[in-house]
Amino acid sequence: MKKLIVLGPGCPRCESLANLTKQAADQLGIEYELEKLTDIKQFMDFGLMMTPGLVVDGELRVQGKVPSIDDIKAMLA
Repeated sequence: MKKLIVLGPGCPRCESLANLTKQAADQLGIEYELEKLTDIKQFMDFGLMMTPGLVVDGELRVQGKVPSIDDIKAMLA
């Protein structure tokens, strides 16, 4: 099971990243757990400098942008 974490304060871009990540994982048919972290102090644990961020299995894969659904699928595959 993949552990997916969206890092962000809850802004529209953060919500967009969360929705696209969910869609990508569902389309791939993978088992996953999606968590949203909004505590700025926790962002530093992942090395995040700009929101939104996406962590896949403990590794920061995206920061400061909302990638396309195809790019997210590639990160999850």
